[in-house]
Amino acid sequence: MAESQINYLGPIPEALTFRQEPKPWWRRLPVGFLMVVALPTMLAMIYFLLIATPRYVSEARFIVRQANQSTPSALGVALQGVGLSSAQSEAFAVHEYITSRDALEQLGRRYDIAAMLNPPGADAFSRYPRFWDSRSQEGLYKGFQRFVTVGFDSTTGISTLRVEGFRAQDARSLNEALLAGGEQLVNRLNDRARADAVAEATIARDEAQTKLTDIQNQLTAFRNREQFLDPELAARESSTLIGGLLATVAQLRADRDQLAAEAPQSPQLPVIEGRIAAYERQIAAERAKVAGTSTSLAPRLGVYETLSLQRELADRELAQATASLVSAQHDARRQKLYLDRIVSPNLPDKPVEPRRWIAILTIFASSLLIYAVGWLVWAGVREHRQD
Repeated sequence: MAESQINYLGPIPEALTFRQEPKPWWRRLPVGFLMVVALPTMLAMIYFLLIATPRYVSEARFIVRQANQSTPSALGVALQGVGLSSAQSEAFAVHEYITSRDALEQLGRRYDIAAMLNPPGADAFSRYPRFWDSRSQEGLYKGFQRFVTVGFDSTTGISTLRVEGFRAQDARSLNEALLAGGEQLVNRLNDRARADAVAEATIARDEAQTKLTDIQNQLTAFRNREQFLDPELAARESSTLIGGLLATVAQLRADRDQLAAEAPQSPQLPVIEGRIAAYERQIAAERAKVAGTSTSLAPRLGVYETLSLQRELADRELAQATASLVSAQHDARRQKLYLDRIVSPNLPDKPVEPRRWIAILTIFASSLLIYAVGWLVWAGVREHRQD
């Protein structure tokens, strides 16, 4: 038996349609969008447009270079990543000093840093201290770091120092003081490097000079003791004297032989022989003065020659040590570092921080990205559950 069907072709009563009124557009927005995107963006607009205190920025640029440093070539710039030059290392040392506790301590001797970072009227999120900041010296250091930024351009070797302040003069004063502290650091590094470079050469020079002085004193004492200004000269004089006496003796012997041959009974023969004997005794005495005994000139001459040789060697050693010292001093001057200011700290006439609309758009874009990622994850989870 076929089932009966009832077909109604008339209009459907409104009571059976269950039609609902459309919701307003603001009620159709997802709650997650309001919480993740709209609320943070609204809070950011309220803070940056109505509450945030404007800040002035003083900027300076400087370079740390050696005295003979030239501009690097294109190949040198390309190879800078292989290693760091001395000037670059010292530039990074200056960067570390600028953001260090030592710099803050040095600034504290001249300025009231806490008062500069918390002037009347500064908002609670920009000043120091904030609600969650510590009132200790460590908290002041962390707060100070928020106002100081230093960067380095590896292609040009130029460093940029940016100091923020709630007053233009404060920003400039802090920037100038930090640069002055960096210059003092470079000068201390130069003094230390120069002292280290010439220290060993100076010690060697002083030792050589002391050694030469001692030998010279020994030589002077020897001359005073032996009563010889120059034993070598005395030896030459004695040799000359002995040579003259020998020549005289030879002449007298020749005269005696001639006289003995011509007149063997001549009364002059004993006289000549007496003179020959006298000259021979004088020669023996002079030779005894030069060598042969402990009091002769030969031992004295050996001591003198030894002292003279030592003096000559010490003099050469002193000359070499002095030359090494001069070379070390020259190298130290050649490698001396300088902190040159390319752009001095300026006095800003208009606050540039915070960048209000950029900050608002950044927060909006970040919140929107987070919401989009969360929505995609949630949609994937729902689809997985339905499967």
